[in-house]
Amino acid sequence: MEPDHAGVVQASERIRTHVHQTPVLTSTLLDERSGAQLFFKCENLQRAGAFKTRGATNAVRSLVQDTAQRGVATHSSGNHGAALALAARERGIPAHVVMPHTAPAIKHAAVAAYGAEIVSCGPTLADREAALQNVLEQTGATFIPPYDHAHVIAGQGTAALELCRAVSDLDQVITPVGGGGLLSGTALAVSAIMPGAETYGAEPAGADDACRSLQLGSIQPMDAPDTIADGLRSTLGRLPFAIMRRRVADILTVTDREIIDAMHLLWTRMKIVVEPSAAVPLAAVLGTDRFRDRRVGIILSGGNVDPQALPSGMSDA
Repeated sequence: MEPDHAGVVQASERIRTHVHQTPVLTSTLLDERSGAQLFFKCENLQRAGAFKTRGATNAVRSLVQDTAQRGVATHSSGNHGAALALAARERGIPAHVVMPHTAPAIKHAAVAAYGAEIVSCGPTLADREAALQNVLEQTGATFIPPYDHAHVIAGQGTAALELCRAVSDLDQVITPVGGGGLLSGTALAVSAIMPGAETYGAEPAGADDACRSLQLGSIQPMDAPDTIADGLRSTLGRLPFAIMRRRVADILTVTDREIIDAMHLLWTRMKIVVEPSAAVPLAAVLGTDRFRDRRVGIILSGGNVDPQALPSGMSDA
């Protein structure tokens, strides 16, 4: 089942009492730097620290009771796992999260704090999938993917739905893209509410499979992603890509240095904590003239960063 705008609206109603309607902030300095009017949708202030809470909650709340009682499971480097653990705890059902041992400690701790059973695995997608399959066979839990799932995509789109309702006449909206759930959900919402507006994605140059896929018209492999934006190292999902091909104007890439600089600006000028993945869209906006003189919505995807592991050179930006 491919989600549509009606699914995003239904998701908004379904999760309304379980997630925060996060604020939209502005910055005169960043407007001057970019030459645009920027409107930041602060999902770094979302429950569990990221937009992932929206999709996970919508998916968990969509399960019929008999299925839900057997629990839910997923693989995740952190944010989706924490979001699913929180959503499951609030529905009173078990959650099992397969996590690579290389996942940031702060994200591992968050998943554990929400009460999920954590299963450690190796760092590759194959490692994750093998461990997850074992969990599903042992528990009978329902697999809730991080992004390649209709209810997850619809849930992620509710952030853009709120943004478009809060800020009129946007010309462009830009989000990070890893697996594509946030970008595809955003595109569904924006194209329906503001059909004249363009939706953009942004990703690290060292993990540019979404950019290459959109250019070539088919999903391109992700080989050894190399970026500080750990949340964007995911392989692009097939369902998100199908939506993106029809509704996304372009995907821009940025260097890790540009990500660090944008993260530093958000921390020091706007006084908000974001993780590297969340800074990628601002880095993209600052790196091109295509957003100049436009009203631009930027979705800050998350704020789960370990202060003890800040990117090298951030304090010198």
